[in-house]
Amino acid sequence: MIKINLLPFRVARKKENIRKQISIFLLLIFLTIVALVWYTMSMNKQILEVKEKTKQVNHQILKYKKKADRVAQIKKDLKVLEEKLEIVSSLKKQRGEQLILFDAMNDLIVPQRMWLESFKTDENSVIIKGIAFDNPTIADFMDKLENSSIFDKVDLKTAKMKNFKDGIMLKSFELLCSKAKSKEEKQENSK
Repeated sequence: MIKINLLPFRVARKKENIRKQISIFLLLIFLTIVALVWYTMSMNKQILEVKEKTKQVNHQILKYKKKADRVAQIKKDLKVLEEKLEIVSSLKKQRGEQLILFDAMNDLIVPQRMWLESFKTDENSVIIKGIAFDNPTIADFMDKLENSSIFDKVDLKTAKMKNFKDGIMLKSFELLCSKAKSKEEKQENSK
């Protein structure tokens, strides 16, 4: 009988299997490296695209921020202008009221018995300071003010004797007068 030694065949087969496994392992490592390089390159490309978009958005933000700042400045200037126009219109209205008030004072003062020193007006009241010879003169002036259509209510704040040159004693007074409401204001309040 013939004897065949199969050991070298088995060793050669084992060597071939080991070579196959090593080549498959190296191929897998190579494919993994290629996949990682491809993935890294695609991520870098996406990062560059995002950076570019961010740069464009920041550029647009700057562009629109300048426009928004300009709009905000225009709104601020417009508000200041509206306030100025409102002040001018209120001054025009008050100027007419002041003219009526001063014009009416000529008829309301007691001639040659008193004179006025100052007026201080606000929206609803007038403070009148003056000098008179005596208390009845002040009372007559207050009656005339109350009976006028300009004032609703007249209150005497102070009345005191004041010493002037050459020992002359006169009455110094201060009146608080509430302005009468106009027909328009009365209609607005009734609504």
